[in-house]
Amino acid sequence: MQTENALHVKGIILLIFINLVGATTFPLTKDIVSDLSPSALIATRFVLAAVFFAVNLRSLNALLLRDGLILGLLFFLYLATETIALQTIPANRAVFIASLSALIVPLLGWLSGQRVLLRTFLAAGLAAIGIGVMFWEGGELGIGDLLMFSGAVVYALYTLFIERVTSHHPTLSLTSVQLLFIGGLGALWSNSQVLNQFEAISQHWRAIVYLALVATAAVIWLQTLVQRWISASETALLYTIEPVFSAIFSFWLLDEHLGIRGIIGAIFVLAAVVLSQSAQKGEPDIEVKIQSS
Repeated sequence: MQTENALHVKGIILLIFINLVGATTFPLTKDIVSDLSPSALIATRFVLAAVFFAVNLRSLNALLLRDGLILGLLFFLYLATETIALQTIPANRAVFIASLSALIVPLLGWLSGQRVLLRTFLAAGLAAIGIGVMFWEGGELGIGDLLMFSGAVVYALYTLFIERVTSHHPTLSLTSVQLLFIGGLGALWSNSQVLNQFEAISQHWRAIVYLALVATAAVIWLQTLVQRWISASETALLYTIEPVFSAIFSFWLLDEHLGIRGIIGAIFVLAAVVLSQSAQKGEPDIEVKIQSS
């Protein structure tokens, strides 16, 4: 039987892997949606993932279906806004806005009455500043930016809800319900576009299979598993490592350059992660809690 500390370390390692995989999705998605509609991409991606996980759709019950459908709806809304936004804003800028979930998750947790370490807020703010230094190029806010921010809020809700329900269900079954529901929503959204864009799908089939099986099915299952061992706030903060990896992949795949600002910003992000982890080992930190009336 693994100790709580060992499971926590295992969760951190898995989250780093999830970040590495997730970092590839922004440049890949931006490249694919130049030829394929967002709805067709989501439908194809999640139907493939659902088929792969369909074997786990056993021993279903009403509570599992309810929680899986809620998670599926939240994740679908997040993906839909992200995919549409990437048609109008650079991948790096999208990553920065999405990373604001690191601040939104503890804020929403605090507003709902959860105890949140003050150090968690400080680390999340430091990470957001670092990512801003890395990617923000100024300019007026557009619809793409607002869509990405809306997606960040939805993803924060998704992260908090996983924390609430994951211990009550088998992770594979919960993941399977999510994937099936998202695939169904994607198919309804795309209508007949999937059939009409078969040529574009065949052109990007390798990337779509990767997005479906690795960046979707495996990542959703791993996050559901990891959040049994790591809090939603810490999970969101560790996700700020993703932009560092994304910058590398964006440079490699899309030729989006990252200079000295990127290096400085990456140092801020890594410092934020170290700060958040030091709170696990040192003296109890100051806690922020809403006082009950």
